[in-house]
Amino acid sequence: MKTHILATTGLATILSGVLTGCNTMPADTVEAQAAQTVAIPEATGYFAQASDLPMQAPDFTKVSDDDYLPAFEQSMAIHSAEIEAIKTNPAAPTFDNTIVALETSGRMLGRVATVFFALTGANTNDKLDAIQTEIGPKLAAHSDAITLDPVLFARVKAVYDNRAAMTMTVEDAKLLEETYNGMVHAGAMLTPAQKEEVKSINTQLSTLTTEFSQKVRAATVENALVVDSRAELAGLSDSEIDAAAKLASEKGMPGKFAIALQNTTQQPSLPALEDRATREKLFTLSHDRAVMGDKNDTRVLLAKIATLRAQKAALFGQPDWATYTMWDRMAKNPRTALDFMEQMVPALAATQRREAALLNAKIADEGGDFSVKPWDWYRYAEMVRQEKYDLDENAVKPYFEINRVLEDGIFYAANKLYGLDFKKRTDLPVYHPDVTTYTVYDRDGSELGIFYFDPYQRPSKRGGAWMSNFVDQSYLYDTKPVIYNVLNIPKAADGEVQLVAFDQVETMFHEFGHALHGFFADQKYASLSGTATARDFVEYPSQVNEMWATYPEVLQNYAKHHETGETIPMELVTKIQQAAKFNQGYDFGEVVEAALLDMKWHALSPAEAAAIDTPEEVDAFERKSLEELGLEIDLVPPRYRSSYFNHIFSSPAGYSSGYYSYLWTEMLDRDSRKWFMDNGGLTRANGDHYRANVLSRGGTMDYFDMFQKFAGRKPNVTPMLEARGLTGGGADAEAGTSDGKLPARTINK
Repeated sequence: MKTHILATTGLATILSGVLTGCNTMPADTVEAQAAQTVAIPEATGYFAQASDLPMQAPDFTKVSDDDYLPAFEQSMAIHSAEIEAIKTNPAAPTFDNTIVALETSGRMLGRVATVFFALTGANTNDKLDAIQTEIGPKLAAHSDAITLDPVLFARVKAVYDNRAAMTMTVEDAKLLEETYNGMVHAGAMLTPAQKEEVKSINTQLSTLTTEFSQKVRAATVENALVVDSRAELAGLSDSEIDAAAKLASEKGMPGKFAIALQNTTQQPSLPALEDRATREKLFTLSHDRAVMGDKNDTRVLLAKIATLRAQKAALFGQPDWATYTMWDRMAKNPRTALDFMEQMVPALAATQRREAALLNAKIADEGGDFSVKPWDWYRYAEMVRQEKYDLDENAVKPYFEINRVLEDGIFYAANKLYGLDFKKRTDLPVYHPDVTTYTVYDRDGSELGIFYFDPYQRPSKRGGAWMSNFVDQSYLYDTKPVIYNVLNIPKAADGEVQLVAFDQVETMFHEFGHALHGFFADQKYASLSGTATARDFVEYPSQVNEMWATYPEVLQNYAKHHETGETIPMELVTKIQQAAKFNQGYDFGEVVEAALLDMKWHALSPAEAAAIDTPEEVDAFERKSLEELGLEIDLVPPRYRSSYFNHIFSSPAGYSSGYYSYLWTEMLDRDSRKWFMDNGGLTRANGDHYRANVLSRGGTMDYFDMFQKFAGRKPNVTPMLEARGLTGGGADAEAGTSDGKLPARTINK
């Protein structure tokens, strides 16, 4: 998952470059242009200047929790003065004195926000949470004051209206288009009264979504499974049980055992747990977090968020939030995304029913007198998988030691494809002892950027996995990318070798795919740089990078038994690949359900949304929405229930109406994997071609055109369905077929 600072702060799209990478001062600054008309307050404190560490990496030793609030207040004041300088410039509006001036404003605010929101995601505390609660509405108001300013918009519009007479580069033209459209989408053309309503809604959304995120994190921590005896955890390894004892002790419960929840509904420990009552308890704690009727219940909060979003969309003349918010997506509108997802449902429903029957037969074979439930599914699916494909996950895990996965797997593939080299460094301050850093060297030996790796789960970190930037690439500022990956891998007990499950291996490759997208940025403007792309495109390069996790040459380099040093046998690799198509009724189904649930919440009119205002009504709407899909929702709940669906409810925009992006980009990914394999696989020629046509393009061109320049064709859904075993020739070909064509409105843009 790629996260962007803006998704957390709620600042408008127009300020994306400002808040993520503007870390040095070009000669032609806002201050220099307007020194005679507006006095810019002097910046003080750590964030006043770019960091003096290599590539402007943040120096965590020079900033304390107490520094953030005054730094935010000061940097917003400076930014406001810079905007005033643009507005009052006596010269006629030009691309440089208006559009570029906007792009170069807010550098200090960008530095503050970048570090602060990295910490609140990965290593927060009560003080930082309190600051986030306080500053969120202020940042929203600050953004609105800029994007809704009629004088500023008049200057932007004057430049935009004159664009046909201007000589611009492709990137200049894109920056102008994004600046203008971003302000229009924020409300620049609304009436004064409507603008005030938008400001009020944005402030409320900032407060509510911050509260939602904090409640979900608290509920996830507090709902950890706690048991009294080792026997209740039978099936887990000794090291896993020891880690559970350690966690319980840290929670003030010595003698007991605790398993922390992951952010998803299903939990990694469920397949191994032999005791059915323990499985049910763990699943229920996960499924019912944030719906317990206690201080962490989020249902009323999310209903308010959905209502405010619908009301905001209506101010723009749009029928619902999904229509309003998808304006800049690759799919363009909700109907395209829904058509794309709904064509998969018949085959998926048949697969779910067939797999459930297989699991019930296995339960009966094992002497069980019950039908499969969600807390049983993965345990018995694993048994069937072992029988059908002779694959034992416990036999796979010893081949995946975390450092080898990273350095001999992920880095190795990046070297073979793109010519990159990596050197671990120990001189850079980090925000937590678990974080490691690397210098990344480009194919010509020059420094490309810096990479931070933060792999382990902890209570101070929100769930999931993500990538973002401390510094964005920009030729305007002569900055190189400084990028971090954050994951939530349970940490091994002290003294134990840190092994990871294969799905965690894939997550590591996925997040580094985002990092590559950022490292290969080749833009002048930070707001168009690297991963500054549409929500339904940004996950595409990261998913493509997952393919190298099982590529034979890569596997043989990193997948070595931690005790014997033996390279993973190719027959075991073949089993992993064959088994990947099994259990798609659950694995694919839970994602499809979450994506469609997201769309259901955001297809509500203001009146429909306002009618849902109690916990019980939230539950009823969620239930009805899922039942309408025609899938086996009692056996396969969504990957996230509404109450802990951070992707869509934990920021003013975030992935709302955008969770389908993981499916949409998987379609692009699987079609791209076919291209790689058709053209020789892991080669520098292929890597350089993909880098030149996708990874280096940022947000500077149409996404369909970008894909066609790379693949030489329009995207096709068939490779994805085949990979999922849902059509033509897959393990579950009888589940259904597809002609592989996207809806006409999609492929014709």
